[in-house]
Formats: sequence, C-alpha cells, structure tokens
Amino acid sequence: MGDWLWFWIGAAVVLAIAELVTPFLFFMISFAAGATVAALVAGFDGGVAFQWVSFIVASGAALAVLVPIGHRIARAQGEDEAEGATRWVGRVAEVLEEIPAGPQATGLVRLERAKWRAQTDAAEPVAAGEQVEVIAVRGTRLVVAPVHRQLPRG
Repeated sequence: MGDWLWFWIGAAVVLAIAELVTPFLFFMISFAAGATVAALVAGFDGGVAFQWVSFIVASGAALAVLVPIGHRIARAQGEDEAEGATRWVGRVAEVLEEIPAGPQATGLVRLERAKWRAQTDAAEPVAAGEQVEVIAVRGTRLVVAPVHRQLPRG
C-alpha cells in the first residue's frame, strides 16, 4: 500500500502544479483528479491493477467534464483579444459632457457602464449626446473620434 499511495499523491501534486504552467485549461488537472482517485484506492488497500483502472477511468471522466469547460472559458476570454487599456480601442461611447477641440481639453463619455475623461484630436468639439469611437488610450483618458452617421439614400 505505502509505495503506491505515495506515488499517486506525488503524481496528483505534480500534475496539479503542471496545470498552473500549461495554457490548456483543465487538461493536467484532469489527470491530477485521476491520481487522487487512485491514491484513495491505494489508501484502502486496493490492488495496483485496480488503482490504474481507477486512474484511467477518473482521468477520462474528468477530461470529459473539465476540458469542454476550459474551452468555453478560453473562447470567452479570447473574444476580447486586446488586453489592458487597449481593449477599449474600437468601442463606441456616448458623450455625456462636450469634448472641446484642442490639446489636453477633456469632456466626459460613458463607455459601457463606466464614465471616462475623453479628449479628441478632431478639429471641432464633440457635442454631448453624440456617439464617438475610442481610437486610443492615453494614460487615464480615452482619445475619441466622432462616429459619422451616413445619411440614408433617397
């Protein structure tokens, strides 16, 4: 019992640590779960063959459950490929307070649920109520440009 018990405990720990350094979500942890089940079997004096069968079955079950969850999480995170402040570039915001033209002049916009100080590189001020697109982030300010609406063709 003793040697195999420690083998499975060691395998579970190593595989759990490996999960932390691998980019494929919930892959190695599935095998760590299998090793944990095998350690339980070893702890109850189960035979070595039964330990291996338990490891394979539990790992397969964990893979079947956890890997699809990992894929969903990875896809959800991948939707917003930009990271940090650049994730706002390309998004549309509503002007709450006029944004004057000129360097360092700021107004206020709402982007999703948050209010941001914003400035524009446009030659004309941007009026409250207009839609703007975020073109850059400078420090804690958004740099925006007016969204030009196309007139319907008559």
